Amino acid sequence: MTQIASEEFDYIIVGAGSAGCVVTARLSEDPNVSILLLEAGGTDRKFKISMPLGFLSTILDPKLGWGYMGEPEPHLNHRPLWLPRGKVLGGSSSINGMFYMRGHPNDYDTWAQMGARGWSYDDVLPYFRKMEDSWRGENHYHGTGGPLRVEPIQTRHLLHEPLKQAVLAAGYPDTDDISGAQAEGPALGELTIDRNGRRASAAAAYIRPALGRRNLEVRLESQARRVLFDGQRARGVEYQRGGQVRQVRARREVILGGGVYNSPQLLMLSGIGPAEHLTERGLSVKVDSPGVGRNISEHPCCMMEFAAARPVTFVRELRFDRAARHFLQWLALGTGKFATQLNSCNIILRTDRKLAQPDIQLMSNPVTFSAKVWMPPFTKTPEHKFACGVVVLNQRSRGWLELRSADPLDTPAVTLNIMDDEWDRATMIRGIREARRIYRTSPQAELTGTELLPGAEVQSDDELEAWVREVCEIGQHAVGSCRMGSDPAAVVDTELRVKGVEGLRVIDASVMPTVPGANTNATAIMIGEKGADMIRAAD
Repeated sequence: MTQIASEEFDYIIVGAGSAGCVVTARLSEDPNVSILLLEAGGTDRKFKISMPLGFLSTILDPKLGWGYMGEPEPHLNHRPLWLPRGKVLGGSSSINGMFYMRGHPNDYDTWAQMGARGWSYDDVLPYFRKMEDSWRGENHYHGTGGPLRVEPIQTRHLLHEPLKQAVLAAGYPDTDDISGAQAEGPALGELTIDRNGRRASAAAAYIRPALGRRNLEVRLESQARRVLFDGQRARGVEYQRGGQVRQVRARREVILGGGVYNSPQLLMLSGIGPAEHLTERGLSVKVDSPGVGRNISEHPCCMMEFAAARPVTFVRELRFDRAARHFLQWLALGTGKFATQLNSCNIILRTDRKLAQPDIQLMSNPVTFSAKVWMPPFTKTPEHKFACGVVVLNQRSRGWLELRSADPLDTPAVTLNIMDDEWDRATMIRGIREARRIYRTSPQAELTGTELLPGAEVQSDDELEAWVREVCEIGQHAVGSCRMGSDPAAVVDTELRVKGVEGLRVIDASVMPTVPGANTNATAIMIGEKGADMIRAAD
């Protein structure tokens, strides 16, 4: 490959994902510094990315992702898991389901108790408020005027009310805001969608408004190969663009924002990681950091299905003529049934009232993910079904990532180790039983027909555990592979600086000590906001 002479910037950010976009935009607000953002993927200006109901086609598009598959999972019948991560401007925020959640305040207080001082709930709440432009308006919990628009799911025709009332009848508390005072109950889903009905990815919210700044350069289709050092100080990045290998220098700092899989991979390729593993792969060891690639925390998810007792589900709106009308309404006006998500109710609950915080999320949908547009009389009328994803929120199992080789273009080997811990398995079984109870409680009971998955015949704990091992997937919320903390095993300190070197930080979901009890995009953006302030304070 051709070697190109190096250039120089004040800051180099690797990865235009949720946090990387935030850091880039915030640092570029200072006209006296120069910033280079390197992104391995291409542009996010694609039609299906912007339409909220198009998220399934984006997450399935191999041109928009890294194409990762996990290693055979030891506790899931040795099945490899699909690990979609966005390889596009905006990263996974450009392909995800757009759910906006923060998790429980205890999630962040636990981080602080684990040694991540300065990351308690009270510490991070101002950053959640800063980044938001919330439909709820300004209050103690929410902000307005921030880059990220947050809108409620339009639940008309999505059967929200029967399910909500069933949850309340089952004995759970009500809430009108799970990011507010009551973080438990049958919540109205919230989405990162702008006022025009388009996806509000981190690229759309943060990078697009910053592109006109003369001190910012964004290079797409540029994959980092390693961090460059002068002694123990990070001084630049080697990256590949097309058939050329280039080097670029950083006067101040290099910031990694590649996410839970790519940031630890790049650290190890740069000589920072478990010494024995690096040596086995033929890499020189700069810092023996055994925590790199370890501690991966991910939400297990099992998808239940129920037949609908009446033809009331969203499959009605997928009939070709109706779908075409919804699409045109979205395209012209940014409104209608294709300008939102298909969530009936985002149920956050405690299966054991002795627990300090919720342990289960029920992602309840008025249609299955396999539903497609249909055209009578050429297509048979689809069955009406409800889907309910049972998600363990505070799982205890931990996974790991290793290098397959020293080749920067080789995919990492990821084992999430899902369902390793007995507590996780017991929690999932309790969650399945509670989902059954809620769907059989009025008024939802009048709409619920036969249980299709796992099926009414699957009743004992052993039978349910066997089903879980057969079907369990993940929420695509992996975190923790470059954990922050003050103990020797932490990869970065509480200022997100990589231990053992200078001038290098990791600012993305990989620094979370544990996964919050929520979809993780909002937390990653918060980390970007707080991390940017830390960098500016250090100047």
